Parts: sequence; structure tokens; C-alpha cells
Amino acid sequence: MFLSSVSPRQWAKGAVVALLAFGGLGTVSALWNNPLFMRMTPAGGWEIGLLGALSMPFGLYVAIRRPACADATAGVGGVLGFLGVACPVCNKILLLLFGGELLLTYFEPVRLYVAAAGTAILAVAVVLEWRRGLLLTVAPDRMARPVSRETI
Repeated sequence: MFLSSVSPRQWAKGAVVALLAFGGLGTVSALWNNPLFMRMTPAGGWEIGLLGALSMPFGLYVAIRRPACADATAGVGGVLGFLGVACPVCNKILLLLFGGELLLTYFEPVRLYVAAAGTAILAVAVVLEWRRGLLLTVAPDRMARPVSRETI
């Protein structure tokens, strides 16, 4: 099985990335009081849970990722997840693009859904990466040569 072929070092690397993602993104989005960042809108109870749910697939993706492959799906999921847990008014890029009133009126009510969608997209990236790795460990010779009509 593919997951058993992942080295303990890769699992440790994934755990470190998950912890750093949780701590770093939570600090930047000011989900807890810290001297670096201040949140303009109050954080509810779901943000920390969604951040934890986002951090776990980050770590798992890093643990099972093959170095030669990159997946934009993981990046999109991570960005959407971060935008969902972060304070919309504190995000200067969003504030410049859309304005504070628009963000609070339209983005704030759906912000948690954006975080959940980002987490789901990142989970899909983990499943896709796991399946690709499983295919390579099960049939590496089928991946190396092109498929012809005779082999089908």
C-alpha cells in the first residue's frame, strides 16, 4: 500500500507542516490574541476548528507528496481556507479590491463556507495525490510507457 511506503521522515515533515500551518495561519488571522496582529471582526467558534481541519490536509499532503509533482488544487484550497478563517477587513488586498462595506455585507456571511470549501478542495488534492502515488507504486511500468490499442 502506498501510505506504508511513506517514510517516517516524511510523516514527521507533514506533522511539522500541519503544526506550523495551524500556528502561523491562526496568528496571522488573529484567531487568538497576539502582539503581532489584531482582528477587526470577532472570531466565532468555527474558525479555529476550520483552521485545524485545514491544517491536517496540509500536513498529509506534504507527507505523501512526490517531489516531482505539483498540484495547483492544494494551493487553491489553502488560499480559500485562509481567506475563510481570516478577518475580511484586516486583509488589505481584499479591502483595496472590494472595500470594507462590500466585504462586510457580502463576504462576511459566507466566509465560513469559503473556509469549508477550501478545506474540501485541499482534501480532494490529498486524495488525488494519494491515488497518483498508489498508481505509481502498483503499476510503475504502465505509467512509463504510452498506452496502445493492443494493451486495452
